Amino acid sequence: MGYFNELPDIFYQSPLKHKNTSGDYILIKNIFRRVKLADYIQASSNAFNKYVIGDKERPDTIARKLYDDQGLDFIVILVAGITNIYDQWPLQDYEVYDQAISKYGSEEEFSKIRHYETLEIIDDQNRQILPPNLLVDKDFRIDGTSNKFPTSTRYTIKSLTGNRQLDDKDEYTVLTDGIARAVTHIEFEYSENEKKREINVLKKGYITQFINDMRDIVNYKESSTTISKTLASTENTEVVNP
Repeated sequence: MGYFNELPDIFYQSPLKHKNTSGDYILIKNIFRRVKLADYIQASSNAFNKYVIGDKERPDTIARKLYDDQGLDFIVILVAGITNIYDQWPLQDYEVYDQAISKYGSEEEFSKIRHYETLEIIDDQNRQILPPNLLVDKDFRIDGTSNKFPTSTRYTIKSLTGNRQLDDKDEYTVLTDGIARAVTHIEFEYSENEKKREINVLKKGYITQFINDMRDIVNYKESSTTISKTLASTENTEVVNP
């Protein structure tokens, strides 16, 4: 990944047991400089587009598709805010299934209800009575039309499969009136995986500016520990003053 080539180096006091002296140093990449990029990326929202990661797509294939250079995969990852590619990059469907089997033990277990999510309910004046996607349990209930608007209003449940008008009654419940839908463990896992698909990507015209700004951010400023813009050294904490 080209990202590590952009990070400056640092001479770090050797933690190795087989070092020769307390003055031994090792040369490593200063991965902590990445922290300084976070604020810059968040402040550049006008330079981004939304992108939906397709099945089998990887950071390098997206970089080749968007920027004609798979070596810019680190820009895809940085702008998307990904810090752990294994946990934050979407899996293929079969991988979600395999992961669920490993996590829950069997199809029977992952097919059990995890929670319920409310459906949107509106009245006949299009006022929202119940917002959608609230996590509730099977005992969740709301006041019915007889209690809230006893003279005129009817409630309607909105869903992707079609709207359904509720009967006039004192209260509505999950199990009796279907005001929330059951979500199984496996449905939850697939849903969480799908949320990972939409990311921010940098517009192609901003690539050069982004790389130059990134180098300016991660490179060292002049100080007592700086050797050059791309090389610094830690202090030797094992040296004993006389």
